Amino acid sequence: MNPVWMAAVIIAGTLTMAGCVSDRKYQEALAETESAKTELATTRAQKSALEQQVKTLKDLNVKFGNEAQAARDELDRIQYGRDKERGSTESRTKELEERVKQLAAQNRSLRLEYEDTKRHNETLKSLVARYQKELKDQSRSAGGSLAPSMPPPPPAGSGMPPSLSGTAAAGGIMNVNRASSSEMVLLLGLPKDVADRIVSNRPYKVKGELVAKNVVPKETFDMIKDRISVSP
Repeated sequence: MNPVWMAAVIIAGTLTMAGCVSDRKYQEALAETESAKTELATTRAQKSALEQQVKTLKDLNVKFGNEAQAARDELDRIQYGRDKERGSTESRTKELEERVKQLAAQNRSLRLEYEDTKRHNETLKSLVARYQKELKDQSRSAGGSLAPSMPPPPPAGSGMPPSLSGTAAAGGIMNVNRASSSEMVLLLGLPKDVADRIVSNRPYKVKGELVAKNVVPKETFDMIKDRISVSP
C-alpha cells in the first residue's frame, strides 16, 4: 500500500476516535448539567418550603406568645380577685364569729332572765293562790263581817310587796278606787298592766266604767265584778 494512503487512513482513524471521545464526554457533561439543574431546582423548592415553614413557625410563635401573655394576665386577675375575695371572706367570717359570740352571750343572759322570771312567776302564783285561799277561809270563818288578816311577808327576792294597804272591804270585796295595783294583782289575780290601767283611770262612779273606758276586757270584768266595788 502506498505509505501516503496509510498515513491518511491512520490520521483519519485517529481523528474519528478523537471525535467520538469528545462527543461522549460532551453528552456526559450535558447529563451532569441536567442533573445539577434538577438538583438545584429541588434544592430551591426545599429552600422555599423551609422558608415557608420558618415563617409559619414565627407566626405561630407570635400567636402562642400573645396567648401565653393573655393567659398570664388572666391568671394574675384571677389570683388578685381570689386574694381580694379571700380577704373579704376572712373579714366577714370574723364578723360573723364575733356576732355569734355576742348572740350566744345574749342567749345565755336571756335564758338566765327567763329562769328568774319563771321562778318569780311561780312564786307569784303561789302567793296569789295562798292569799285567795286565806281570804276565802277568813271570809267563811268571820261570816263575811271581818276583813282578812294580813298574810305573812313574801320570800325575799320575790318582788312582791311586804304588806297590803288594807283596802279590801269585808267579805273580800275590793274598792278599785282605793286599792293599789299590787293588791289587785295579789287579791284579784289581775295582770300587772291591767291593774296599772285601773289605777291610772280612776276614779270610777260605777263598776261598768271599767269596760266603758276600755280599762279591762269584758271577760276580765265578768270574772271580777262580784269581787270589786267603787264605793267611797
